[in-house]
Amino acid sequence: MNKVVADARAAVERIPDGASILMGGFGLCGIPENLIQALREQGTRDLTVISNNAGIDDFGIGVLLRARQVRKMISTYVGENKEFERQYLSGELEVELVPQGTFSERIRAGGAGIGGFFTPTGYGTLIAENKETRIIDGKPYVLEPPLRADFAFVKAWIGDRLGNLVYRRTARNFNPVMATAATFTIAEVERLVEPGAIDPDHVVTPGIFVQQILQGSGYQKRIEKRTVRA
Repeated sequence: MNKVVADARAAVERIPDGASILMGGFGLCGIPENLIQALREQGTRDLTVISNNAGIDDFGIGVLLRARQVRKMISTYVGENKEFERQYLSGELEVELVPQGTFSERIRAGGAGIGGFFTPTGYGTLIAENKETRIIDGKPYVLEPPLRADFAFVKAWIGDRLGNLVYRRTARNFNPVMATAATFTIAEVERLVEPGAIDPDHVVTPGIFVQQILQGSGYQKRIEKRTVRA
């Protein structure tokens, strides 16, 4: 089955207002740049975006925030985006902050069909409010629910026409687990190859989890904060 679409614009056409979207990346590393920009140009609104962080003001998820296309963010670290801060403090943006390990495990549970899990992280804090708690072997735990979405945007290094994906180093980050936890996963890749060109032992995300794939272009690979020695 050939899952290739012409470009990012064609890939996001099916995404309606009000959709929930998992977006891979850590900082600006391994983010689905082309898909985010296409969604910005399409103007889809009222989105729930589930991502480790919110990009920066003029790049990544930040461009969706500036265009007021995001209704809610579920994230772990959001300290590099002033527009995010402004919208949150003014009440324009709904925000659910999740400890980073809990965030990744909730997504993994969503992809694995697990109904929830107990973690000690967050016990006794605001994170645990209105959640079931339990003492296990003398230690307090909080029940956390799985996290899924309507769509997932993932970025990979190499992919084939069947949707098999290979990631490059730290750009792997949240992308593989997010690919499993959505009803419809769209992957953009730096290199699109024919089936059989990828060593099966190197495949991280099998094509069964990917519904569409596209060849990306123009990657900027920007850095949030560049620090150099004098």
